[in-house]
Amino acid sequence: MNRWLNRANQRISLTGAAVLLVVAALVGQMLGFLRTQIINGNFNSPGHITTDAYFAAFKIPDFFFYTIAAGALGVAFMPFLADKLAAGDKKSVWHLTSGLLNLLGLLMVGVAIILLIFTEPLLKIVVGNNLSPDQMHDAVTIMRIVALNPLIFTISGILTSLQQTFGRFFFFALAPILYNGCIIASVYIFKDSLGLVGLGIGALAGAVLQLLFVLLGLVGLNFRYIPTFHWRSPDFRRILKQLPPRSIDQGIDSINSIVETNRASTLGRGFITFYENAYTLHLVPIMLIGTTIATAAFPRLNERLAQGRPDLFRRDFLMVLRAMIWIIAPIAVISFFGRAYFARLIYKNIAPEIAIILGFLVGAIVFRTLYAIISRYFYAQKDTKTPLFVSLFVIALNIFLAFQLVKIYGVTGLALAQSIVAAVEVFILLLIMVWRDKLVITVDFWSGLMRTLSVTGFTIITTYTLVSLIPLEATDRGFITLSSKLLAIILPTFIVHLSVSSLFGLEEVQPVTKKLKQLALKPIKIQ
Repeated sequence: MNRWLNRANQRISLTGAAVLLVVAALVGQMLGFLRTQIINGNFNSPGHITTDAYFAAFKIPDFFFYTIAAGALGVAFMPFLADKLAAGDKKSVWHLTSGLLNLLGLLMVGVAIILLIFTEPLLKIVVGNNLSPDQMHDAVTIMRIVALNPLIFTISGILTSLQQTFGRFFFFALAPILYNGCIIASVYIFKDSLGLVGLGIGALAGAVLQLLFVLLGLVGLNFRYIPTFHWRSPDFRRILKQLPPRSIDQGIDSINSIVETNRASTLGRGFITFYENAYTLHLVPIMLIGTTIATAAFPRLNERLAQGRPDLFRRDFLMVLRAMIWIIAPIAVISFFGRAYFARLIYKNIAPEIAIILGFLVGAIVFRTLYAIISRYFYAQKDTKTPLFVSLFVIALNIFLAFQLVKIYGVTGLALAQSIVAAVEVFILLLIMVWRDKLVITVDFWSGLMRTLSVTGFTIITTYTLVSLIPLEATDRGFITLSSKLLAIILPTFIVHLSVSSLFGLEEVQPVTKKLKQLALKPIKIQ
């Protein structure tokens, strides 16, 4: 038993953590994609779209979770834990974790009460009177069912942040898979009895199951829960001072989502669903590449600063940033040219609105992915105010653009606004970063970036040619048909991207080619 616990507590490498998170995120995103597809297939049909209520019901609970709790999870909390762990002070780690659990847990209980009492008035903030009476009834019922989810997610998030500080990513990576799985199961269990409302039960069950799984991740850490707020601790008070900027940042993002839902609802029945489907598609690469790699890298960045090695901090940061740019480039190209295939795959029926929206969200795919690591550059230095102030500006800009562009371009105006502000946010943060630290962006970085852009030109030509040769037909339906066509486009695109990157001498391709050579040339042992 002790031997197993010792192995469980060994830190894995940055590469190992990234691979684990990417694989788990891939499975989780596939399940999330499958969840949306199954919901569309069972509750939507041409001329009869009912899922506007489902998507609207989660906006307010998400807002409270992100505003109150999400700021504490990871970026405002983990750097302090990393400092204590580096000093060998586990007792303080337990105290800080318990204090945050107690404080945020109490706040989220209050949130649950508010959600239960003021459900319908809060929902009308999101969609006004633009839902039909039957859809409003479903939305109210679902929102009341998931009223406890913000509390459950808060507890899970704090505990997984603790585990990540110790280098344990497994439970953090796999927990969301359970959540998606429960919602998918609820479609088949409750479709004929409760209908759309059954999805709320699935979401609640998934949150509970996810928490139980996360609790297993405490095994071997010898975590000691302390039922106090730990007010006297200077570090705990410093964490609390860090929370408002990050929480406001997250909360404003949720307000932006509420505004987009409200604007989409004014365009007529089904437009909330169309926009949410496209938004789900665009989140897949952001979560898979941006969030997972940045999450894996964040403890390492914290550790470098805790060691007093800003040189290694810069080196690791640039290495991750360059890798993200190189990976997201072909994905963005495929997302743009293959948008109609993805829209048909997730919605099953012909939905040109989803494809058009996704095309305008490609810019957001690129810059939101880069934002994941660029923001952590500031968070690792315990600076949550700079990303906050930048977010305040760009979210205000996004809300303004959403109102203006939707009048001109309809629902695609919301997507265009997203891409514009995502680019603005990244460029402002980069300017601040370079202004503060002239050594952070090197000549080698610019050289690698230009070569990556050159490689992407060949990638664009390849993808465009393949889409022209393998067009999407009006009769194309089903997972096998659509995925076969997508694979025929995706695989050659990545092969070209890898090959040309190798010819251009990009460092990012070296680990991939090295692994491929090992697999191809490794001798087979005959027993």
